[in-house]
Amino acid sequence: MARNQLGVLNALDVAKTQWYHFTAIVIAGMGFFTDAYDLFCISIVTKLLGRIYYYDKTSSAPGVLPIGVLGAVNGVALVGTLAGQLFFGWLGDKLGRKRVYGLTLALMFVCSIASGLSLGNDSKAVMTTLCFFRFWLGFGIGGDYPLSATIMSEYANKKTRGAFIAAVFAMQGFGILFGGIVALIVSAAFNGKYGAPRYSDARLISTVVDYSTVRQADYVWRIILMFGAIPAAMTFYWRMKMPETARYTALVAKNAKQAAADMSTVLNVDLESEQEKVEKIAEDRSNNFGLFSTEFARRHGSHLLGTAMTWFLLDISYYSSNLTQKDIFTSVKWLPSAAKMNALEEVFRVAKAQTLIALCGTVPGYWFTVAFIDHIGRFAIQLMGFFFMGVFMLGLAIPYDYWKNHNAGFVIMYALTFFFSNFGPNATTFVVPAEIFPARLRSTCHGISAAWGKAGAIIGAFGILWASQDAKSPTGGYPKGIGIKNTLILLGAINFLGMMFTLLVPESKGKSLEELTGENEDDESTA
Repeated sequence: MARNQLGVLNALDVAKTQWYHFTAIVIAGMGFFTDAYDLFCISIVTKLLGRIYYYDKTSSAPGVLPIGVLGAVNGVALVGTLAGQLFFGWLGDKLGRKRVYGLTLALMFVCSIASGLSLGNDSKAVMTTLCFFRFWLGFGIGGDYPLSATIMSEYANKKTRGAFIAAVFAMQGFGILFGGIVALIVSAAFNGKYGAPRYSDARLISTVVDYSTVRQADYVWRIILMFGAIPAAMTFYWRMKMPETARYTALVAKNAKQAAADMSTVLNVDLESEQEKVEKIAEDRSNNFGLFSTEFARRHGSHLLGTAMTWFLLDISYYSSNLTQKDIFTSVKWLPSAAKMNALEEVFRVAKAQTLIALCGTVPGYWFTVAFIDHIGRFAIQLMGFFFMGVFMLGLAIPYDYWKNHNAGFVIMYALTFFFSNFGPNATTFVVPAEIFPARLRSTCHGISAAWGKAGAIIGAFGILWASQDAKSPTGGYPKGIGIKNTLILLGAINFLGMMFTLLVPESKGKSLEELTGENEDDESTA
């Protein structure tokens, strides 16, 4: 039990679910809606970029991005995200969650627009400009991870805290779904308007490329990217009106009066200012250790290793699966080859496939986590998710040649991997780091864990993307990969390794944040 638990923090822990909880979920969640849209819509438009900027008029084949350019376009936003997670995670603990919360959204808005306006005299200039703006887009996205998770955990009550944080992250599923829907609508609108023909005759390809790709597709990919600015703009005002969290104001800024005033308004109750208790807590040196201290290593070192490594391993699998969907669909013949579709038809079909996967596997997985995380716990969900992801990856890989002629079964199995990633570690790796670290280090530690995740995503975007290329894939001079089958086997093994690191992560269900971190506790062994 807490010896000096502040009344304002206790009020938050025991508060019934109220309107402000749902408001906070929407305000924080729309950032993740935007994040997911911006990060994953790029996998839809890369096909267009290849056709527009890398087609050869002397060849009968549609243009394809060289593997190096493809990796850069896919991965540069992830590099920016990693940097943003570390920077804004640290800044959120130094300046406060709210003070830097709007900056991340402003970056996303500006860079979404700028990405769609990428200009240049040749393909190299356009790709360079696009990569530049997507790096800074990722930088803003990265800041949203530690700030949104920390704000939601510090606003929530202890009974339903997991569901609230998971609900914020679940908006990512709707962002992925929205990206597919926008691509469907935009590609269908332009294709219908201009009546671009199918590739029914290989001899007509060069003519069709000039007509249907350059004139129409150049608008399509730009519109898709710029749509990401809309949800960011819609949320900015409400983020600026949110008060600072009471845990930061009281435990880090040491301002009990402001914390009580802010939460009295939010909870609609009268709360007493307890400045003497705040000062007494501040004087307790046993809870004033720093991130690089031996005391932090003793109390939370294994926890940080567990949250960082599980997120790292999860994102290798999750991002590589998302970013290579279009290639996998073609490989198992769920989609026709590019030479049998015009550019806009290809975008439409890829977007349709990704939307179906999101609708059937991705979105339900997130909300299963929301429903069950405070009942069966974070640990069980994460362990189960890693296990079934590994099983289904191997189930896709071992009979891979069989699936080429049974693509409906492949799609079902593939959708299940996304279901169990989201009803599993993709959600829990976001939730747990926002709960188990001290308030003054919470945003920083979440940022570190998330950054390790993005390091895994970068490996997925560059390394796994390269590895999935087989002998027939255009690599632009790079070495050949090991093919999709062997890549799926590798990803299955990575998921089983994630189960091992899950053992380092404590269960946080049903406990207050102060109980979990050991702050203000009689018995420090609870840390």
